[in-house]
Amino acid sequence: MEKDYYNILGVERNATAEEIKKAYRKIAMQYHPDKNPGNKAAEEKFKAATEAYDVLSNAEKKHQYDQFGTSGYQGGSKSYDDDIFEGDLNDLFQDSPFGSFFSSGRRTRRTANRGEDLRIRIKLNLEEVALGTEKKVKVKRYTSCEACGGNGAENGLSVEKCAPCKGQGVIRKTTQTMLGNMLTEAICSHCTGTGSRIKTYCSDCQGEGRKFVEDLITFKVPKGVKKNMELTLRGKGNAPLRGGTPGSLIVQIDEEENDLLKRKGNNICYTLHVSFIDVTLGCEMEVPTIYGKVRLKIPPGTSCSEVFKLKGKGITDINGYGKKGDQLVFIQVWIPQELTKEEKEMLLSLQGSPNFIPKPNKKEESFFDRIKSFFQG
Repeated sequence: MEKDYYNILGVERNATAEEIKKAYRKIAMQYHPDKNPGNKAAEEKFKAATEAYDVLSNAEKKHQYDQFGTSGYQGGSKSYDDDIFEGDLNDLFQDSPFGSFFSSGRRTRRTANRGEDLRIRIKLNLEEVALGTEKKVKVKRYTSCEACGGNGAENGLSVEKCAPCKGQGVIRKTTQTMLGNMLTEAICSHCTGTGSRIKTYCSDCQGEGRKFVEDLITFKVPKGVKKNMELTLRGKGNAPLRGGTPGSLIVQIDEEENDLLKRKGNNICYTLHVSFIDVTLGCEMEVPTIYGKVRLKIPPGTSCSEVFKLKGKGITDINGYGKKGDQLVFIQVWIPQELTKEEKEMLLSLQGSPNFIPKPNKKEESFFDRIKSFFQG
């Protein structure tokens, strides 16, 4: 049966080589068996498109097909242009059995080694969270060997090119499959992908290129960090075997509880205990904050539902470009549990006074509405 290769790829007969290549790339990505496991229809479309591209991408084969069609075209074994699979297909099939075949083929060795990441957890008090701090921690980790510079060779010089892979770091092999010639790659087992071999191992690290030490690491903690937030210190993890990029040290933040000041987002909450005499007559009291003590004026007649805001006495938002929270001071009227006989008599004498009879103002916000407005504004 006559096959219309142009129709299979969805291009005109006068299509350019680039247009043919682009059309095939689109179909290959859509119908590749790795993306459609068990789908026979997709597999057939992929095969048909591959056959069409094999012919139309080759000038000699295309000329023969244009003259005689598939009935007069004597096709040989299929060959593939690796370049067509660069970019999207390279990413798409990198973890599939076709990954090495669909790569550009220009890779000469594996990606540079990277050491393992390490994780630690540190506790910060409220002042450190709010003001930022500098921390020093001892971490047991692998660091690059100074004697060999991390390559594992004596004096860093006793290295030669790997013969089996000719310094490429990979072994390539071409095999014949039902889809044509398939190029596969495997990391060279002789040099583990580095492309070089050590003649004489470093006597200081025995050829590992790294040493296990207890390292003192200093780092800064920015203002406004939160519990479970992670700081990444690049290059402070383990050094890899025989050269490469060290991993990262992941620092997870924990917050110590403060006995007086409680964090609520970027705001600080503090409960101020005031006697009913002081809230009735008014007074001035000392209030602790992260930034030191301040004097707070309590107006006469202050009720237990009052919340005072100390502007800017909270925590700097880590993403807020210097914006700070506030400190909210909640008034709690302290009621004595024990009274002397004289104190009881004094209170009893005032019990019937009109000014001591509750007369709530209906226009005033309720305690919960007042709290809500502080946290929202």
